[in-house]
Amino acid sequence: MTKLLWRLAALFLLAATAAGASGQELLSRPEIPDYAPPDWAEKDQQAAPRSLALEYLDAAALAVALCLATYLALVRRSRRGLFVLAIASVAWFGFWRKGCVCAIGSIQNVTLAAFDPSYAVTWSIVVFFALPLVFTLFFGRTFCAAVCPLGAVQELVAVRPVKVPAWLEHALGLLAYVYLGLAILYAATSTAFVICEYDPFVGFFRLGANANMMVLGLCFLVIGVFVGRPYCRYLCPYGVVLRWLSRLSKWHVRIPPEECIQCRLCEDACPYGAIRAPTVDQPAAERARGRRRLAGLLLLLPVLVVLGAWLGRHLGAPLSRLNPTVSLAERVWLEENDRVEGTVDQSDAFRQTGQSIESLYAEAGALRATFAVGGGWLGAWVGLVIGFKLIHLTIRRRRIDYQPDRGSCVSCARCFWYCPGEQVRLGLIEDVAAVTKPS
Repeated sequence: MTKLLWRLAALFLLAATAAGASGQELLSRPEIPDYAPPDWAEKDQQAAPRSLALEYLDAAALAVALCLATYLALVRRSRRGLFVLAIASVAWFGFWRKGCVCAIGSIQNVTLAAFDPSYAVTWSIVVFFALPLVFTLFFGRTFCAAVCPLGAVQELVAVRPVKVPAWLEHALGLLAYVYLGLAILYAATSTAFVICEYDPFVGFFRLGANANMMVLGLCFLVIGVFVGRPYCRYLCPYGVVLRWLSRLSKWHVRIPPEECIQCRLCEDACPYGAIRAPTVDQPAAERARGRRRLAGLLLLLPVLVVLGAWLGRHLGAPLSRLNPTVSLAERVWLEENDRVEGTVDQSDAFRQTGQSIESLYAEAGALRATFAVGGGWLGAWVGLVIGFKLIHLTIRRRRIDYQPDRGSCVSCARCFWYCPGEQVRLGLIEDVAAVTKPS
């Protein structure tokens, strides 16, 4: 435990050092030539620049919150402490910072910097992108537990969560991988920051937004009363990366096997389906069928990747229509060929620049070709994810005790709150048998 605390201290010092290296705007939108975002996005999705001192304070607050969440989840195992920290995170990173200190949206900044040499990602963005990943690699998804404002606000409203059927849980979970691929594609092509523009909760954090986004956010919160963290589980692109890294974490929330009495209360209490029950030995015939199934899926995997790449390449054209240059070229072509009546502000502004229509068409054609290639990679990615999901569901891992799934567990400590062993440790009850014996 002493080593764990020392590592927390070391990570905090690392975060403080990195945060001091930048004085630029946090998570700023890219400067995309000729890009005119919708009025609601321009008005409601961009926060005002922060002063240098406040940027340092935001980065320090992130580091402190991560250290606290890790300590409360892994050392104290305190549900109450994490709940209070979640309220503080919603207040600071949500309403006070208006949702713009956003590790989730930073995926787009990092992607754009990787594909566009003229766009420099700041050290502040690197801190907010990388620090939660580092903590997850060591300690599991403690960032999700009570630090991320999007996750925290959903945790606060999850008062009557119900179990989601396993088949539906796995199917909906694929959406986050698709969303991650789309976000990277649109950021890499300097088209849009779709994660930021369609953030369902930023309207609440900024106390006003486009009516459609307010309705979307309200729907997520209402659904979140009964389905725990719907955005985190089924849409969050950053959560995809956190899920991978959390599986590699050395320290993680766990159910101590020497204390587990297999009362199943933790399984019933977890609204995210993250508690895995002990397995039972299968008959030899069933194991043989499982091996044949696994072999078939391994052979199917490259087929899914190739098929996905083919479909994605053909979807490149419709995907490219979100790009302002492509949509402008299509509009100008329709006007030039009398397919529509009148003009729009964008086409009028283009003609006033004096740029030739042929050059616009050429630029749009090059972008379409880029989207065809990017769409192919996106389709291959989706095929790969589906294939690995099927393989993952086929492989059986032997368990003799109840264990949290390292990828799905968000370290919320609900299981601790209901665990009789934890109740004894906290002095709330004297004997486990008093809780588990039949009434």
